Amino acid sequence: MFLLFDEAGKFLAGKVLSESESSLQVELDSGKRVKVKAANALLKFEKPAPAALVAAAQAMSQTIELELAWEFSPEDDFGFTDLARDYFASGGQNATLEQQAAALFRLHESPHYFRRAGRGRFRKAGADVIALALAAIEKKKLIAEQITQWVADLSAGTCPEPIREQIYKILFKPDKNAPEYKAVVEASRATHLAPLDLLQKAGAINSPYQFHWKRFLLENFPKGTGFPAVDAPLITESLPLAPVQAFSIDDSATTEIDDALSVQGLGTGEVVVGVHIAAPGLAVQPGDAVDKLGRARLSTVYMPGYKVTMLPDALVQSYTLQEGRDCPAVSLYVTLDEATLEVKSSVTKLERVPIAANLRHDQLDALVTAEWLENPDFEHETELKSPSIGRYQLSFLYRLAKHRKAGRELVRGKPETFNRPDYNFKLVGNGKAEPQGDEQVQISIRQRGAPLDLIVAEAMILANSTWGSWLAELGVPGIYRSQASLLPGVKVRMGTKALPHAGIGVAAYAWSTSPLRRYTDLVNQWQIIACARHGKTAALAAPFKPKDAELFSIISSFDSAYFAYNGFQGGMERFWTLKYLRQNGISEITASVFKENMVRADDLPLVLPVMGGKDLPRGARVRVRLGDIDDITLDVVGTVIERLDAPADANTSTTENADEDDDDGQVAGPIAIAVDMDEAAPANEAPIAEVAA
Repeated sequence: MFLLFDEAGKFLAGKVLSESESSLQVELDSGKRVKVKAANALLKFEKPAPAALVAAAQAMSQTIELELAWEFSPEDDFGFTDLARDYFASGGQNATLEQQAAALFRLHESPHYFRRAGRGRFRKAGADVIALALAAIEKKKLIAEQITQWVADLSAGTCPEPIREQIYKILFKPDKNAPEYKAVVEASRATHLAPLDLLQKAGAINSPYQFHWKRFLLENFPKGTGFPAVDAPLITESLPLAPVQAFSIDDSATTEIDDALSVQGLGTGEVVVGVHIAAPGLAVQPGDAVDKLGRARLSTVYMPGYKVTMLPDALVQSYTLQEGRDCPAVSLYVTLDEATLEVKSSVTKLERVPIAANLRHDQLDALVTAEWLENPDFEHETELKSPSIGRYQLSFLYRLAKHRKAGRELVRGKPETFNRPDYNFKLVGNGKAEPQGDEQVQISIRQRGAPLDLIVAEAMILANSTWGSWLAELGVPGIYRSQASLLPGVKVRMGTKALPHAGIGVAAYAWSTSPLRRYTDLVNQWQIIACARHGKTAALAAPFKPKDAELFSIISSFDSAYFAYNGFQGGMERFWTLKYLRQNGISEITASVFKENMVRADDLPLVLPVMGGKDLPRGARVRVRLGDIDDITLDVVGTVIERLDAPADANTSTTENADEDDDDGQVAGPIAIAVDMDEAAPANEAPIAEVAA
């Protein structure tokens, strides 16, 4: 005897080996033996063979017209044998075994007409339900046909417009149920091409620049970069006017002027240096509308030729340290011995600071040189044109900066090196508009550690370290950056405890000097303002209390956003560097080896892998022929064609400065595509990398 039975929604048939009241032992054609509950047994028969019955019934089931079967079926629950009798038989005869099995298969595969009401039992669906179901089936059929057509188009090298419109979402944040996504997956399988390669060949990417930009926006600004209408809160507190003439030092493109400096008492033996920081924290309060904007973005995003500000520009201009205005500021005054530069005391004040000048280092670096600052007899043909800012103020600040740098290097245990330049990018004719990707790019070199750079850097380190220690002294939590040591692999961390920063050489370091462009600095400014107002009781009045969960949340969010923004900035700088190579017809460069088969260009912010550099020592200078450039993956591979320096003596170490960070200008990694060819769960993202101080 044979049995047709239901096994978890599938119909199987086999030979009955044994039978009890509650179950049957059945052997399938494959030889596998299964135990079948009696309730799951549907048809018992002597012949034909199980396989023959199933095959014949499946073929017959497709001849059953569903609309007619639905008309024949009763209103109440019914069994498949009842429908088979009414549909196939006449004159009260029973349906054949094949007809009964055919009715079972047809009913089971048509849930839009017949709902299941138990093992082998069904109930007819309502007419309205059937209409909706048929419409859905027709829609699904049309979508399947559309996907098939899109697959054919993509395979033939043409990108359908709906897929072009969804390209960034398909590649990076896909809806795996969307027909556009399914078409790309199917076409990739059919053509054996990676999704990005497939879409490139199909002409889906019109602009490599827009590809990178829109990808970044999709991942970080899915609602766009615009701001809602928000008025700048007013500073209602009456602030005293500082008796100083302060000046800022920034690049010409800087609009968020956060910091300025002042010098008093030159020639008296006791000099007071002021570090004045724009004070949005006096107006903006935690939780208000402006704070929510800053909390959402966490930092200004920089890239060649453009930036996405943390706060609306109109609001920034209300608090920026603009030349010719008395600007609200949080000021740190450090009193020093003029001869020894020993720090005698420091004090923090909330005040209005007269800004006498906004100096621009890109316009003054050629004038404000080390020789001009250190040699009173040295004169340029053109002198510094600022009635309020004198040469002697800058000379003192430069002497102080060198002194403090030397002191930090003692703590670090080794000198800071500036043997690699910074690079400035200029997109000709771009202005402040969003780049289009086809602008002419100019790249200029600016050596690290230029006097004006050093003056500003040391002043900011002085402020951040002084305020960081002050917060800790008063028991007020802040957001700190720390580094346990300079050993390889020890990264900079962010936390709420005042711990040493070995890389900078200070006992505590709290970012506080850029509140218009970094949210962590705004948070720390609120805490510093509480300290300035309340002194020893500041811990009770500060917005954030010790072990405040909000601080840890801010740190986590900032780390993630800052890492993403820095990564995008690096990618865009690499994009424009590759564009520069093309625009200027550069096919060969000189470079230095810094890792096996990796070189850094001498005159461009470019790191690339090379062939032929396997046995070259670190620091070897070579000429490299460039290969093809891919503007989408930002890849370029070179070939070493000549070594330009003499091989070092075998006893000469080639590991000098080997512990320096080599991550600036690093080779762009592969584009992470979210199209999953195997429909498996995506791999976990890499952990957030630490951002250098």
